[in-house]
Amino acid sequence: MSAETVIHPLEPVFAQNSRVLVLGTMPSPQSRKVGFYYGHPQNRFWKVLAAVLQEPVPETKQEKITMLLRNRIALWDVLHACRIHGADDASIQNPEVNDVAGLLQQTSIVRVYTTGKKAFSLYEKHLWPVTGLHAVCLPSTSPANCRVSLPQLVQAYQCILEVL
Repeated sequence: MSAETVIHPLEPVFAQNSRVLVLGTMPSPQSRKVGFYYGHPQNRFWKVLAAVLQEPVPETKQEKITMLLRNRIALWDVLHACRIHGADDASIQNPEVNDVAGLLQQTSIVRVYTTGKKAFSLYEKHLWPVTGLHAVCLPSTSPANCRVSLPQLVQAYQCILEVL
């Protein structure tokens, strides 16, 4: 499989009262296909977030958006465009970042979290100098990150509650 240039197809989820921003790297092919973040059925993001927030796991796109906004969580990705092989973050080339600073100006966000090391490194390199807000790196919820169990992910993501 060769690298393809991908343009981010999803709008950010946020409200003026959002306090936390969670950033991935770029929507996976499956997420792009279903039209929403963390769309691969084996990605544990929605299970983890629901457990942290002590809510039922949302099933539909609207339920996911409602859960995020009710809990003042914004969701987006670091990249607007890049060359990438499938969903392999390690293969990313020619990254172009989203206007995260612009999003921060429209919200009450006080902390940025990334879902994985690649999103963290891209954020810190390209966006921290613009936003002035360092990110906190959380473990990836991808099925490829199988060395981190669901309970370990839930424990790691508990820190989001500190600012909600």
